[in-house]
Amino acid sequence: MSNLSPFVSRGLFDELFRDVNPGYYIKPLHGDGLPAQIKVDVKENPGEFVVQAEIPGAGKENIHVDIDGNVVAIRAQINQMDSENKDDKLLRSERYFGEVSRSFQLSAEIDEAASKARYENGILTLNLAKKLKKSGQRMTID
Repeated sequence: MSNLSPFVSRGLFDELFRDVNPGYYIKPLHGDGLPAQIKVDVKENPGEFVVQAEIPGAGKENIHVDIDGNVVAIRAQINQMDSENKDDKLLRSERYFGEVSRSFQLSAEIDEAASKARYENGILTLNLAKKLKKSGQRMTID
């Protein structure tokens, strides 16, 4: 039975174990694997929304953005494999595969034709142009 309090976090236990016996503790190369959902920052300007989404490890060909009115859906397939070798003896091999997604609603409809997307260094940047509201037309009375 351990003398550790049941309230000690797993992170603290991992740190202690790593310090006591570093040969048996291997930290993943990419942290904890796939995130539960894509993290986004959304900013609004008078003519557009600017969305920055963190999608590390995805190729731009595996990222899909769907727009339906004012709803934006982002999904990405992540396939990542890493390995470290020393003198042809495999010391560590890590891989994770999966799909992450996120959808959210904006305060205005999006003009898909005028919008742009860019993916660089694990960050997807969307410049989503707002649809111009059509001004009401005056009806002719007979």
